[in-house]
Amino acid sequence: MTRKRKKGKRMAAILFAVVAVLVVAAVVALFVVKNSKKNRVSAQDTLKNYFQLVEDKKYEDMYSYLSDSAKKEFSKEEFVERNQKIYDGIGCTKIQIKVSEEESEISGNKARLVYTTTMQTLGGESTFENTADLTRDKEKQFKLEWNSNLIFPKLSEKCKVRVDTAPAKRGSILDRNGNVLAEDGEVSEVGLVPGKLPENKEETIQKIASILDMTAEDINNELSASWVQDDSYVPLKKMAKDDTEKETALLQCKGVLIQTVEGRVYPYGEAAGHLTGYVQSINEDQLKELEGQGYSSGSLIGKAGLEKVYEEQLRAKDGYSIYIEDEEGTLVGTIASKDGEDGKNITVSIDVSLQQNLYNAFRDDCGADVAMDPKTGEVLALVSTPGYDPNEFIWGISDARWKELNDENGKQPLTNRFLASWVPGSTFKPVVAMIGITKGKLDPNENFGYEGLSWQKDESWGGYHVTTLTDYGSEANMKNALIFSDNIYFAKAALKIGAEDLIDGFRSIGFSEKVPFELALTESTFGTDDKIDNEIQLADTGYGQGQVLANPVHLASIYTALSNNGNMIKPTLLLTDGTGEVYKENVFSQEAVSQVKDALVQVLENPRGTGHAAYLDGHKLFGKTGTAETKQSKDEEGATEFGWLACQTDESEEKQLEIISMVQDIQGKEHGYINAKIREIFAAYLQ
Repeated sequence: MTRKRKKGKRMAAILFAVVAVLVVAAVVALFVVKNSKKNRVSAQDTLKNYFQLVEDKKYEDMYSYLSDSAKKEFSKEEFVERNQKIYDGIGCTKIQIKVSEEESEISGNKARLVYTTTMQTLGGESTFENTADLTRDKEKQFKLEWNSNLIFPKLSEKCKVRVDTAPAKRGSILDRNGNVLAEDGEVSEVGLVPGKLPENKEETIQKIASILDMTAEDINNELSASWVQDDSYVPLKKMAKDDTEKETALLQCKGVLIQTVEGRVYPYGEAAGHLTGYVQSINEDQLKELEGQGYSSGSLIGKAGLEKVYEEQLRAKDGYSIYIEDEEGTLVGTIASKDGEDGKNITVSIDVSLQQNLYNAFRDDCGADVAMDPKTGEVLALVSTPGYDPNEFIWGISDARWKELNDENGKQPLTNRFLASWVPGSTFKPVVAMIGITKGKLDPNENFGYEGLSWQKDESWGGYHVTTLTDYGSEANMKNALIFSDNIYFAKAALKIGAEDLIDGFRSIGFSEKVPFELALTESTFGTDDKIDNEIQLADTGYGQGQVLANPVHLASIYTALSNNGNMIKPTLLLTDGTGEVYKENVFSQEAVSQVKDALVQVLENPRGTGHAAYLDGHKLFGKTGTAETKQSKDEEGATEFGWLACQTDESEEKQLEIISMVQDIQGKEHGYINAKIREIFAAYLQ
């Protein structure tokens, strides 16, 4: 072998060795890079998963992400308590973190991540930069070297997070004339100073409990709280600011202290209780549902009526300042702050004088009343009797009082009757008549013939007969049938119209659908599954029995068609521009409206008409009375009877008013009971 060939072999060997070294180096470098990237991802996942648990409020699960050294310094109980108090206390939601790749460092088993946190709090959005140190454990998993500054950078173990609240004012609810239906005002708060109670302590506590509609146990529970000292003021209950009788009785008891505090006030009490509703402290379920919308555990929220419907406009959005202070009370840093925002005032279409008059007229009855301007659809009064005083919910209701309100001798004052649907009886006859005429199935001048006071179509009805109360002669046409409220005529009319056309007419006026109204009304219906199953049900439907159920507000809207050329006007609790919005267009023909309206005038003006007790001399009114039963069978005795009156001003009147009034258990009351009361309501309103 020549020297030249040996030299070539040496060079090849050297070259191969160099290449091998470079390959190994590249593999090692690639492994290091991949391992470094894996470590970085692992560390970031730990941090992100940890803050996801913060978002989910799983504070106990968060503890598993701490390193062994951190767990030695902080017990699980300490850790959970501190995190929960702070995050829940500031109303923390929607946490997002973004790790800075450039500033973060990972070396071996150590990692330092620089990240930006954004979160929503009671004080608004808070954004800050922070640093997290992590250490790999025996299982090669990164764990957090936790301390309090992982919550906020300036938060040490001795510092506290404080939340200052600047209370805002809830909006007021006003009637159309500016009268206050609900507002933030002043109430009296009754409290005790334990050290000033006399020697006969239990006797005095029992007397105070009796005056405040509480129990001695309730009061003793308040006095036994851990924070109470002899000189502490212990609040017990709120009451009306002007309840001088109760205040005088309380101040005769040693130890009682009464002070003025802010609270929601409902000046018209029971008369408008079902309408205004009330506010109460938000509960846990609502707080969870409305998370991130600015509510806190101390927030008030509308629970019923207008307070609930207009919660978003009325609600007060308190101002908050969230900050860190050290053990000496010195400000360390501000986390977030925002100014408070008072709620907006709401002006509704209600005329509170009319509201009071209707309530007072029927306060001892179970019933519902709707007063409306038939041209605009503005609801002028909305009454459910008996009522409840919403102020009681502000003062605090005992269990005994709550049970009483749910029953009150069987009248159930908490039941809102104007939201429900009821058997409309003969007030439904004009509706059936207008559907029949509009469909071309009913000739208002046709004489259906004299049948006496009891009738059935044929023997196929078995023992079932339609009965009526008044024998008015042989001229059984539509006008007379309305004036004298002839059930037999309208049973025949329903059969003549037919189920298909009658059902189509019902649907055209909003049956089996939600009426567009600020308060949630129960749907009006005419049968199971929107069907009329047989001739007897069809006949009964003709005079507002069978399976017909009508909501009073919906019925009021249907009756507006009599003043608007067959158009139904949309009911509303807000002031309009005076024209009204059409809810259902051309539901009845001009002929149907004219013929039925003429008859309804005579229902009141004719001395023998069923509504004559509502006749008001000097004014042109029209309307229809009704009596309905809730019998499950023909032979049932003792069924509830409902009395109705639908009454309305003619368009020629300067002031427009329509009232739908319903009274349960009308049996036993004098004839014309509702009519006479409604007559006085119209007289007062139209004067």
